[in-house]
Amino acid sequence: MAVTDELTALAAETLQRIDAAQSTAALDEVRVAVVGKQGSLTGYLRNMGSVPKEERAAVGKAVNQAREQVEAALEARKAALKASELDAAIEGAAVDITLPGRGQQMGTRHLINAMIDEVSELFLGLGYSVAEGTEVETDYYNFTALNAPADHPSRSMQDTFYVRDMSGDVAEVQGESDVLLRTQTSGVQVHVMEDQELPIYIIAPGKVYRRDVADPSHLPQFHQVEGLVVDRGITFGDLKGTLELVCKQIFGPDRKTRFRAHYFPFTEPSAEVDVSCGICHGEGCRMCKGTGWLELLGCGMVDSNVLKMSGIDPEEYSGFAFGMGLERMACLKYNVPDLRMLLEGDMRFLRQF
Repeated sequence: MAVTDELTALAAETLQRIDAAQSTAALDEVRVAVVGKQGSLTGYLRNMGSVPKEERAAVGKAVNQAREQVEAALEARKAALKASELDAAIEGAAVDITLPGRGQQMGTRHLINAMIDEVSELFLGLGYSVAEGTEVETDYYNFTALNAPADHPSRSMQDTFYVRDMSGDVAEVQGESDVLLRTQTSGVQVHVMEDQELPIYIIAPGKVYRRDVADPSHLPQFHQVEGLVVDRGITFGDLKGTLELVCKQIFGPDRKTRFRAHYFPFTEPSAEVDVSCGICHGEGCRMCKGTGWLELLGCGMVDSNVLKMSGIDPEEYSGFAFGMGLERMACLKYNVPDLRMLLEGDMRFLRQF
């Protein structure tokens, strides 16, 4: 068979395959097999050097004609297939407007943020204001001004994230001391005592950082709210009455509180406050380790040295301070056994609140 006859037969066969293609993918397979780099029709062009000179012009013309026919057929079939596939996609995605609509679930505040709002609203109702501070603080405001001596355990690198400069040395603040991620929001209290006129009634909610390993009762990053009152005639009775009211407002009127003597460098006297277990109602269970009580917060009367360092006369003014972890408070309120559950992003858990 002459080469021109072979080309005519190849073109006719290819046109049939193009017409039979039912998808753009199948059509592309035909294109690659015939006019691709290794295609059968392309092979004739590569082998033109072996065609006798007297036949070369006729064969070249036949190859070009076959190629033009095939490419024109490919383009036409491709356009037709794309149109049909688009119609099918539109039909498949069509919305039946007679069906009932699908309701969109409304988002809510995360439990931690909701707890911050609840505590803030409670203290605002008591006449307090909300004070904020930076999360990067100096050693002076985080420790020294709070009566924590240089050898206090809270200064240990095992407990605190210190900020380092690019050379790897602990960054120094001229005239003060090291820079760190605050371990408590107590530094906000010092700034307020230095800058704000007396009397002072504030709370300081915010994020704090400690070098703790995450476990059911500890997190390396958590939220804290601290409170400070400085005024004439403030007593431990005012502190006790305030915190008992707060606990009953947050946990319910049936929950009881107790105060246990404790030590904090920035308050004297100091106490730990416990709330009765909401699961066993004080009878004793695994949640409260059989005691009937759950540790809630630390508090005490502001140490006279702290007042003096902030320029306040302890002979004329007194005050109290307290600090509580908001994640712990949320877990105690809703009987959540593990602090980490608040941060795992499991919507099945979070939507309960």
